[in-house]
Amino acid sequence: MTQPFPLIEISGSPFVRGQQYGEQARTRIHASVAIYGDQLDDLQISAPQRHQLIDGFSALIRDFDADYLEEMRGIAEGANVPLEAIVMINARTEVIAQARRLQDYATPHDNQIKDGCSGAVILPARSAHGKLIHGQNWDWRAECAESSVVVRIRRDNGPDVLTFVEAGGLARSGMNSTGIAITANYLRCERDYTQRGVPLSLIRRKALEQQHMALAMRVVATTPKSCSNNMILSTKEGFAIDFECAPDECFTLYPQEGLLVHANHWESLAARCKVREEGIEASPDSLYRSWRVSQLLAKTALPDEETMKQAFFDDFGAPYSVCRPPRPGFSSDLSATVAMIVMTPADGVMDVAPLPAINKTFTRYSLD
Repeated sequence: MTQPFPLIEISGSPFVRGQQYGEQARTRIHASVAIYGDQLDDLQISAPQRHQLIDGFSALIRDFDADYLEEMRGIAEGANVPLEAIVMINARTEVIAQARRLQDYATPHDNQIKDGCSGAVILPARSAHGKLIHGQNWDWRAECAESSVVVRIRRDNGPDVLTFVEAGGLARSGMNSTGIAITANYLRCERDYTQRGVPLSLIRRKALEQQHMALAMRVVATTPKSCSNNMILSTKEGFAIDFECAPDECFTLYPQEGLLVHANHWESLAARCKVREEGIEASPDSLYRSWRVSQLLAKTALPDEETMKQAFFDDFGAPYSVCRPPRPGFSSDLSATVAMIVMTPADGVMDVAPLPAINKTFTRYSLD
């Protein structure tokens, strides 16, 4: 039986929060460390190279927000793992790409990855109960169903945060107590890894720490990145926006007829005129996944959370579907829809199902 993701509740100073997190999620953090340490081993990265890579990202994280590095120190101490292992979890996309460059791979992207995510928002005017609904399917390594958690962060100097994340990470998808929510999905273009930017997971965490939607949008739109990424931001007050982010530029998409859906290919006209689409090689099914979710949501005059879940359960084109069963996708691993996440920020609740293609049981997590 697939187990629900554990809820980790933390509060206090950044270091103390980290200690609490590390102690409560120790087993799952060790699983995360093994997953990404193994990737560096597979790339034959030596210990000195590993230290140099991760030290560089530690310095970048410190410059972005020193509290984040302190929280990571606390996680490392609480989980009894090296600090560099926690930095690796939080910057794994960027670290792996730099490791591939060190080994003179033709591309920093791992072309064995055939994965992506599908995200959606239903605006209040379109929803059955007049509240915004924001969700996504997170597609990645199937084993991450055993190495992910939900973290509730009680903060002294800003909104509380509820986030679904790989254990040891500071944030992935989630919402805060002011009603701001974020999800993210993979994009790719020719500008990727031509500069070094802030790890994507920390940009999402920073957005979730903001008191106002305008400030969260500024974080996503203006923070330099190493690689492309799509981030959907929403607020319970009734607004959502999609940022198609290249490393050095962002393009925007707005809801149409009360719905906003995105998968893993560039959709805005400005982006398609300015960047080269390189994600279709890894996620060709993106071209119908976003269309399928849009069509399924649009069929219902006033959709609700169950409507969104049913759209995300769509198995058209399986196993290359919106909801993916575990299937070969990496050199030695299975990929899958690891989690389905559906949030109602006005109520402060998040429903999450692990491995939804084979498990349709949701656990409800709350900010309260």
